Amino acid sequence: MITALVVGAGPAGLMAAETLARRGVDVTVLERCTTPARKFLLAGRGGLNLTHSEDLPQFLQRYGTGEDWLRSAIGEFDPGALRDWAGALGHPTTVGSSGRVFPTSFRSTELLRSWLVALGDLGVALQTRVQFLGFSPRNENEKGVELRVQTESGSSDVIGADLVVLAMGGGSWPRTGSDGMWVSPLRDLGVCHNPFTPANGGYRVDWTPLFQERFAGVPLKNVSLTVGESSARGDAMITSSGIEGGPLYALSDALHQVGTAPSLTVDLAPDLSRETIRKRLSSARPKQTMNKLLERSAHLSPVAISLLREITGNKLSREPVQLTELVKAARLSLLGPQSIDRAISSRGGIVHAEVDKDWMLTKCPGVFVAGEMLDWSAPTGGYLLQACFATGKAAAKGALRWFDSRG
Repeated sequence: MITALVVGAGPAGLMAAETLARRGVDVTVLERCTTPARKFLLAGRGGLNLTHSEDLPQFLQRYGTGEDWLRSAIGEFDPGALRDWAGALGHPTTVGSSGRVFPTSFRSTELLRSWLVALGDLGVALQTRVQFLGFSPRNENEKGVELRVQTESGSSDVIGADLVVLAMGGGSWPRTGSDGMWVSPLRDLGVCHNPFTPANGGYRVDWTPLFQERFAGVPLKNVSLTVGESSARGDAMITSSGIEGGPLYALSDALHQVGTAPSLTVDLAPDLSRETIRKRLSSARPKQTMNKLLERSAHLSPVAISLLREITGNKLSREPVQLTELVKAARLSLLGPQSIDRAISSRGGIVHAEVDKDWMLTKCPGVFVAGEMLDWSAPTGGYLLQACFATGKAAAKGALRWFDSRG
């Protein structure tokens, strides 16, 4: 019987394990944490967004420079296939108003529990508290791959298998086990990677103490954010150290391309035209306070009004054209991204040139890679999980093709 080791018990690793086990492979999953899929569970706390319902060509464009790399994997295991897979586990999915796809339970715990039971029924073994340390040297004529690991007792050990799939995650949320510790042993083999940087995370802003104290944790609802030629709309969240939220995450690539200290153009009233706001401001009573003027003319909330005061140093002009332009295109200076340990995902990882068409490391025959270890990024909305599931399946299928080709 073919044997396989899967290192990492997140969505990519568990999908690789399932795919291999369904082909009769004896699979053992090694996980450094005490429990599997901790990042998957954390991501599902507010509702598990598995994938997105938009058409596949548009879906693939969300991966930016990674589109060409991921096209084959997602094409073979697309959003429809992922929804069918969840349904087969007893967790049918539903499409939200934004097109995002969720299990009807909206929870990651129930789906993971069913998945682990199914994997157990397939004979997949799960070993936790096992830390990947690197590879054991081997002769060129030897078959199989040997890994050096540290076990729960703290002792080092060498374990081997015919195939190995690495799915140890990127660099974000390190407390879930996704801390990039695998970079050093792969670098020792000459495997090139791009450094991890935060993606889908907040940005720092130098708020005044008064604004910070009053509005940290308050949502800035229904705004449109623009960086260069890219825009995104939704609710942003003011934090004690900056700003975060869906529309900011959607601009992650655009912000990254601008540099370390970009600026945002904020439209605080995207449903109102400039002409409408200007006319309302022009016809307002002269003695209205600035807050009432902005509230009635542009429907601005207290946090939005205070943001304008914050940006201008509390020097708001009542002149209708100038004030309209400020409401529609306020410029917010960003100091740079929040630290990677607070980001939803990371950018960077093993570069495309190190991986062949079967998702195998060219410098390490028999070792296949999947998930956020690879250098691709995507916005939130189901795209991250979809690519992790799809590359996990693709790496497992590639491993089987490679093994079969060796006779």
